[in-house]
Amino acid sequence: MNNWIDVCSIDDLQPDSGICALVGGQQVAIFYLPRRQAVYAVGNFDPFSRANVLSRGMIGDIGGEPMVASPMYKQHFHLHTGVCFEDPSVATPAYRVRIDRGRVAVQLPE
Repeated sequence: MNNWIDVCSIDDLQPDSGICALVGGQQVAIFYLPRRQAVYAVGNFDPFSRANVLSRGMIGDIGGEPMVASPMYKQHFHLHTGVCFEDPSVATPAYRVRIDRGRVAVQLPE
């Protein structure tokens, strides 16, 4: 269905960094990677430290795949899927993101 939620302007995002937004009552970490011309959204909750910190993590890539490193214990989470690189049995939610006329929207599951 159509559960897209308008979050912010693309100009509100910090290039090569993350922000946290409250989307539908959930903390979502949103990352803007201008070199990839991409915006990613994953849950802000780090399942290892049990803290809402992923928006503060360092971003980069592992094997060409975009990731965020938790600022707590440094596990790496795939920005497309939310799956942890070091332990694929652990994941944070990953959300679809779209940019329409300069506005960033996140799709929450029904």
